[in-house]
Amino acid sequence: MRDFQPLYILLTVAAYFALLLVVSKTTARRHDNDTFFRGNRQSPWYMVAFGMIGASISGVTFVSVPGMVLTSDMTYMQTCLGFILGYVAVAFILLPVYYRHNLTTIYSILRERLGQRSYKTGASFFILSKMTGAAARFYVVCIILQRFVLDSFGVPFPVTVVLMVVLIWLYTRQSGIRTLVWTDTLQTFCMFAALILIIVSVTDALGMTMGEAVKAVAADSRSRIFVFDDPMSRQYFWKQFLSGIFIVIVMTGLDQDMMQKNLTCKSLGEAKKDMCSYGVAFVPANLLFLSLGVLLCLLAAHQGVALPAAGDELLPMFASGRLGEAVVVLFTLGIVSAAFSSADSALTALTTSCCVDILQRPDDERLRRRVHIGMAVVFVGFVLAFRIVDSPSVIDAIYVMCSYTYGPLLGLFAFSLLTRRAVNDKAAPLVAVLSPLLCFAADWWTKNYTDYRFGYELLMVNGLLTFLGLWAWPSAKHHVEHHH
Repeated sequence: MRDFQPLYILLTVAAYFALLLVVSKTTARRHDNDTFFRGNRQSPWYMVAFGMIGASISGVTFVSVPGMVLTSDMTYMQTCLGFILGYVAVAFILLPVYYRHNLTTIYSILRERLGQRSYKTGASFFILSKMTGAAARFYVVCIILQRFVLDSFGVPFPVTVVLMVVLIWLYTRQSGIRTLVWTDTLQTFCMFAALILIIVSVTDALGMTMGEAVKAVAADSRSRIFVFDDPMSRQYFWKQFLSGIFIVIVMTGLDQDMMQKNLTCKSLGEAKKDMCSYGVAFVPANLLFLSLGVLLCLLAAHQGVALPAAGDELLPMFASGRLGEAVVVLFTLGIVSAAFSSADSALTALTTSCCVDILQRPDDERLRRRVHIGMAVVFVGFVLAFRIVDSPSVIDAIYVMCSYTYGPLLGLFAFSLLTRRAVNDKAAPLVAVLSPLLCFAADWWTKNYTDYRFGYELLMVNGLLTFLGLWAWPSAKHHVEHHH
């Protein structure tokens, strides 16, 4: 790589971060705990909707999704179609419940319906899931920045991680969620601008017009979306589509990070509009990423370049200089804006859940500041731990991990919202731990002794086991705490 490239990239990141700090300062005039946790319920819904696209996409999508065409064509779109129904379900089933109870964190519902231990179990599973998933996503971006830029300056990887997390902590520490609604809008804009300009550059390198590029993608064998003929395959339509619905219900509807911004809207009606509009936006957004993947494969053939073994390497391989300096800068801007946008909201949500759900001191500002620093430190530890995990597709690995950790949340919420049955609150933590262990055993058994392969549907099985465990465990006398 040429020497001036790292400098270009460093300047891009520095300029981008300076812009984020300006936005942060502008939105941080008043910063009490209500501002940090709920944005004083003053966010315009269209800003939340646009920003949520960036927050949901993350740096991993930027790197992983184009490369998915190497192994599974465009079949990921089947999951994205399921996402739409998932967002409708969240908007019309879960949001009305959250707004009716005027919640700061969504797990408070579990306390009112099931009891204190179920409540703390739900919040603990969220903290574990979010810390793991957010750290895995952030790790990918840190690795790419390390390889593209910081290795040439002799900066060690741990220093890169600490530096990036400190930057995020700096602009979220005062106004939390209120700042994020505005920084996410900026980050989503930068990410899509980068994606579209990279597609234009690849099309130019192929010597095509945009219309010819669309036809070339449609004609390519890798643009296959639907798989109806092989129920055993992980890419089978109904597996992917139904999993898409449940991935959204769990990873958005039961996730404090994703719901926190929606709960800053002025009213339930506005929150529903925000949820449905960004839910639909996922289809064209992911179609663009997958189309870029097909175009990069065509470009590799055009230039006589071998395709990488791992899908995650496809876009970085071309972005590291084969398409010129402008694409290097755009790619950096794209992944950094996507990474910051998902990690900053994760850090804010983890702080909120820890203060409100675990420590149960929502009004203590000094505690909130300490917890925010503590979460940043733990986050760094998790990112560094991902050095020892090596998956050919990180986005796949995250969804598999989340099948284990979000499954109990799905079961707990389903039980509390769909039944009026009394529950044994003391047994809830045990049931929530046993369900993922049983799923792990089932996954191992089917892999070794049958032709069936579990995909993302493991999440639904896990949730069902938790639900059945809560139903079957004999309850003590009906014990529900009512908090007025």
